[in-house]
Amino acid sequence: MSSSPRILLIGTGRMAYQLGHSLLQQKADLVGVAGRNTTALKALARFLDRRAYALNDPLPKADLILLAVSDDAIAEVAAALPTTDAVVAHTAGAKDMDVLAPHAHRGVLWPIQSLSHGAPVDMREVPIVVDGNDERALGMLDELARRLSDSVLQLPHARRQHIHLAAVLASNFPVFLLGEARRLLREQQLPPDLLMPLWRMTAAKAAAIGPAEALTGPARRGDLETIQKHLDLLTPESDLRRAYDLLSELILHAHGHREPSGK
Repeated sequence: MSSSPRILLIGTGRMAYQLGHSLLQQKADLVGVAGRNTTALKALARFLDRRAYALNDPLPKADLILLAVSDDAIAEVAAALPTTDAVVAHTAGAKDMDVLAPHAHRGVLWPIQSLSHGAPVDMREVPIVVDGNDERALGMLDELARRLSDSVLQLPHARRQHIHLAAVLASNFPVFLLGEARRLLREQQLPPDLLMPLWRMTAAKAAAIGPAEALTGPARRGDLETIQKHLDLLTPESDLRRAYDLLSELILHAHGHREPSGK
């Protein structure tokens, strides 16, 4: 970076944990961490070896304030911050910059990754989307993102929304369905970890050869009899049965098979 802005990180959850680690890995000038959850704030401050601030404390001077908080909390936290010349940015893919008003310099720094506690993520491999309402905000966030990641995109809110939707389809839904599949196995006194090699190999194969080539299963083959047997087994699980039915229809349509009958 041409200069190293002083950064204040606000948040105590998974995004703050991972982003804070990446900032320190790249020797960014992290002047402190702030948040509302006192216990989580102290733990994060210890992990990052930085001073902790409550949001109602006098905050340290910063050129960039990163709000790594939940989507619903962004507007409330931004409104509680004193207005300064600092760039104020959030890390949410689905929110625009208006939620950061009344701050003059607003922006977004959004890593396209499902982040969690545990081992720190190598952010260099994570695409980061940035946006800003003026040249100062966009320039500062773009430089920081390029310091953190090898893949940086400048995109407005309308484009970010489409990426966020696609990310939910590609990540959140499959993870939820994996959890449901494991639950069904546990209810049948079967080891849920039987699915993990399949999960890992399927993800690796889809990344290597593409989803279209990696897709297998009864709907891909047009095996309507097996689909119907599965629907019968799911009769006690009405919500999951509807999801299975709809997803099977989508796959059948995509691969030129007729819809299953007996729904």
